[in-house]
Amino acid sequence: MKTIAIIVLIYLVIINIAALTLMLTDKLKAKSGARRIPEKTLFLAVILGGGIGGIAGMYLFRHKTKHWYFVIGFPLIFAAELALVLYLYFGTEIFTALAC
Repeated sequence: MKTIAIIVLIYLVIINIAALTLMLTDKLKAKSGARRIPEKTLFLAVILGGGIGGIAGMYLFRHKTKHWYFVIGFPLIFAAELALVLYLYFGTEIFTALAC
């Protein structure tokens, strides 16, 4: 495996753990009435590559599932990032193969 791929993989693991942790922390703060994590911070974690962690946190902790912009936004951001990664890695061949 190339060094850059290992670095990217480590980054993605870290950012997804961070997104999952942010969702848990915000859920616990919501229950206790403490000052909450801003929604834009939760979205930023997902935009930076934490889509799996954000989606998992949303459903594992039943947090933000009543907000349509989280339920639709997190998966859309993850899908766009996944499409970008596939395009960068495989080029246009994968999209041509999927279209057939």
